[in-house]
Amino acid sequence: MTLDDLFATIEARKGADPDSSWTAKLLAKGPEKCAEKFGEEAVEAIIEAVKNDKAALTSEAADVLYHLLVMLAARDVAFTDVMKELARRQGTSGLTEKAARPTDS
Repeated sequence: MTLDDLFATIEARKGADPDSSWTAKLLAKGPEKCAEKFGEEAVEAIIEAVKNDKAALTSEAADVLYHLLVMLAARDVAFTDVMKELARRQGTSGLTEKAARPTDS
């Protein structure tokens, strides 16, 4: 399964009965809950990375990717737009790209 496939599945669950799938249930709780869940999973991945538990980090990384895609779907951000943004940045030094971003005053 690719991330494109996973995102398509998540999108397909948007209008589904919340009792029929975890994704539908999460989306029904709203974008804020989806963002909160993404944050929780990210923290769990960080903990496993610090502990150097590769198996647990692998599992948590999968959770992070899934919940990131759910959060994007909850806010109607197309995965293809995220991929286009990554493509736009490709070949540009991360330091250069970061320096070109607008700064908060």
